[in-house]
Amino acid sequence: MQDDELIALLKPIKTVAIVGLSPRDDRPSHDVARYLQAAGLRIMPVNPTLPAGTTILGETVQPDLSSAEAVLAAEGLALDVVDIFRRSEDVPPIVEQALQTQAGLIWLQLGIRNEAVAAAVTTAGRRIVMDRCLKIEWRRLLGST
Repeated sequence: MQDDELIALLKPIKTVAIVGLSPRDDRPSHDVARYLQAAGLRIMPVNPTLPAGTTILGETVQPDLSSAEAVLAAEGLALDVVDIFRRSEDVPPIVEQALQTQAGLIWLQLGIRNEAVAAAVTTAGRRIVMDRCLKIEWRRLLGST
């Protein structure tokens, strides 16, 4: 994907559901979420393994993407991006959930690729970015924070 295509995908983003967001501040998902939040994006933590009511970076963790989308919708916001921090083999059911939301972009972090998922996302008329870090690309292309 060329830089101009990435810029066109990134510029309209206002909200990001981060699947697999860790409460530990030494984890890459936490660092990315903190950066995106500082850049002005609304993050929505999604992690079904954490107890209900857990907060990360001031946001209540949601158990799944539909719950995250519902929270945003109640605030008059749409879910723009689903950013996935899970192993490649764990991605298909998450993307299945993501395709049930209105998110137009699915983002697979560094080291995460799944060609079958990419085909399904494209067939559904959505966009997908694989094996790239949202924080790195945001900073590199939009230069904020």
